[in-house]
Amino acid sequence: MNITVAVDCMGGDHGPHVTVPAALDFQRRHPDIDLVLVGLREAIEAQLEKQGSRVGPQLRIQHASEVVAMDEPPAAALRYKKDSSIRVAVNLVKSGQAQACVSAGNTGALMAISRFVLKTLSGIDRPAIATVLPNMRGEDSTVLDLGANVDCAPEHLLQFGIMGAMLVAAVKHKSRPTVGLLNIGVEDIKGNETVKRAAELLRVSGLNFVGNVEGDDIYKGTTDVVVCDGFVGNVALKASEGVAQMMGSVLREEFRRNPLRRLAALAALPVLRSFRRRMDHRRYNGASLLGLRGIVIKSHGSADAYAFGQALMRAVEEVRNNVPQRIAQRMTELDDATRAAPVQVAGA
Repeated sequence: MNITVAVDCMGGDHGPHVTVPAALDFQRRHPDIDLVLVGLREAIEAQLEKQGSRVGPQLRIQHASEVVAMDEPPAAALRYKKDSSIRVAVNLVKSGQAQACVSAGNTGALMAISRFVLKTLSGIDRPAIATVLPNMRGEDSTVLDLGANVDCAPEHLLQFGIMGAMLVAAVKHKSRPTVGLLNIGVEDIKGNETVKRAAELLRVSGLNFVGNVEGDDIYKGTTDVVVCDGFVGNVALKASEGVAQMMGSVLREEFRRNPLRRLAALAALPVLRSFRRRMDHRRYNGASLLGLRGIVIKSHGSADAYAFGQALMRAVEEVRNNVPQRIAQRMTELDDATRAAPVQVAGA
């Protein structure tokens, strides 16, 4: 049976102009994947015609009469736009007509709608946003949460650790991925009380928890998974994006400073191309909304066709590797008494 992915074609900064060509290109490269293009039928059909494509057994359109704006309040989108492209795409996952949903739309609305429609897995209080960032080992580090939960209890950080570990174990086929807790120092005495208590919970969770890690450990690749609350994670992500943009800008500026440096740039072109390829943020596009009873992937709003294709690939990988089922199984295996014991000790 083919995997079916519901694509919110109206989301993001570019809408169908990017999402439809990206979906068509993805399906050409992965002909075993079925796609449902969700959104305003006329807009999608216009793009299909422009691309010289048409609907068929593996490519169909699901009309949605409403669109959620990128700056629209999530509560308003959830309450008043029940036929939005986001809502319809998530409903397809709920009904089993699709195994995953991909959207570049409003992050808050996507999270709110997904949580309302799909619900959370047993034992998971809050879904989390997880993404991968490149590291010095030539691999990537999975970081969560990246903005869904700005205020977290220790138990939430424990759940993030479990979800992140199960995602890495499934997609990267690592039996015991390492987990680190983002902190202001590696020593056990560092951090606030929430982080300290979370570390105690993680130590007895059965995960391969290595302790506290610092911000630079994300890019060193010290651990496979880095756990933090959504406030810290979002700041770290945006700061990282800013540094990457600054590095690219400074390199271009310096190589264009005079004719001699322009010649040096030509000589260094193979290295620069390789550097750009390794650091290309589009390769890492596609954040997972973990903890839901279904697979939802959030693409960056400004994603081009290549980047959106990466988000589609992440959705397919999670379906193939049964990520929600693995998280659910791990939560079931986590003994309630073991989870409660560190809280009692910490409060003693």
